[in-house]
Parts: sequence; C-alpha cells; structure tokens
Amino acid sequence: MEATVFNPAQLKLINLVSVLNTPDELYGLQKVISDYLAKQLDCEINKLWENGTLTEEKVESFRHLHERTPYTKKQL
Repeated sequence: MEATVFNPAQLKLINLVSVLNTPDELYGLQKVISDYLAKQLDCEINKLWENGTLTEEKVESFRHLHERTPYTKKQL
C-alpha cells in the first residue's frame, strides 16, 4: 500500500480540523476558507479585467457557450 504524502498546507488544515468539536466549528472553518478563496478569485478576475483579457464581449459570449459532453447510447 502506498503512503499518502501531504503538502504543508494540507498538514496545517488537518491539524486545524483535529481541534474542531462541533458542526458549528466545522461550518465556521468552511466559511473562512470559502471566503478566502472567493476573495482570491475576485482578485484574479479583476486582474483579467484590468489587463483586457476579460471584456464585456467575452462575458456575453459565455451566455451562448455550450460545452456539454456529448452522450450517445451504446447499441447492443
């Protein structure tokens, strides 16, 4: 059996989670992590707007984007 190797961030989170005793504490940690990631995403999106990579036209084109996986039924 192969051992799992955790990176420093994963180890830190495991240590943090080990002291959580209630669902409310777990929810609080999830909220903090979600808020952090949302803030990071906002910063990245703002950078794309500022450097012109993301434009109103590109956002509008997303409305008509269809990237669904084509599924076909297997014939027996």
